[in-house]
Amino acid sequence: MTAALILIILLYMLSSAAYILYFAAQNKFLPPVAYGILMAGFLLHSGVIGYQYVQFGQIPVQNLHQTLSFAAWALAGVYLLIRYRFHLKILGAYTAPLATLIMVAAFCIPQTPVVPSKVLNSVWIVVHVGIIFIGEAALALAGGTGVLYLLQERAIKTKNPRFFFKRLPSLAFLDSTGYAFIITGFTFLTIGLITGFIYAEKVWGKLWSWDPKEIWSVITWLIYAALLHERLVAGWRGRRAAIMAIIGFAALIFTFLGVNFLLEGHHNEFTRW
Repeated sequence: MTAALILIILLYMLSSAAYILYFAAQNKFLPPVAYGILMAGFLLHSGVIGYQYVQFGQIPVQNLHQTLSFAAWALAGVYLLIRYRFHLKILGAYTAPLATLIMVAAFCIPQTPVVPSKVLNSVWIVVHVGIIFIGEAALALAGGTGVLYLLQERAIKTKNPRFFFKRLPSLAFLDSTGYAFIITGFTFLTIGLITGFIYAEKVWGKLWSWDPKEIWSVITWLIYAALLHERLVAGWRGRRAAIMAIIGFAALIFTFLGVNFLLEGHHNEFTRW
């Protein structure tokens, strides 16, 4: 298993290097190479996650190592899926390094023993976790697109915009693509929260228990709901939307990691981290 994880990290690293080189040199032959390497890493990663699921009979998110690995897998998978839909090759220079960083962190974290928990023996937890991670991956891409938007906007406003201006898509394209990512991520996040409430009712006998993870998940959901509301009602576009996407992603990271380290709740009980 360790050898497989090292190979996954190496493939993600190679893909990152190819995407970054493409960003710098704009060689048209590099994106297909980077995409192929990332696909190879994702397929191997899928095999590892599938093996863990069969081995323990439960979705592998029972410790921080597994959870980070699952997050990197979801991020790579969502990007591979949407890559040709949005023709945003340059976003690979953000996605592949981020997936690599997450996997390196997962590899460096000591793996606590995994003991199957009855709490995780439910189809609802598989649906809940799967949908939540897909939604979070889409919102992570929205955050990355927001960063690209701000870089391009700054390049246009400077007197020497050539580097970023020539390498990044138009502001209108970045804005519309980021909006599509947020719509997708928000939809999956909403469904994930609903399935989570159903699962909580089955396990703890109530839909809502003021668990810190529940509270911050709703706070994050409200941030994106506010962004979508203001975009539809007040016409928020461009810079405001990009900044809100980045703020939302920061809240997402805190909900994903910070809550478990700083606050105690139900989720700490069955994930043991």
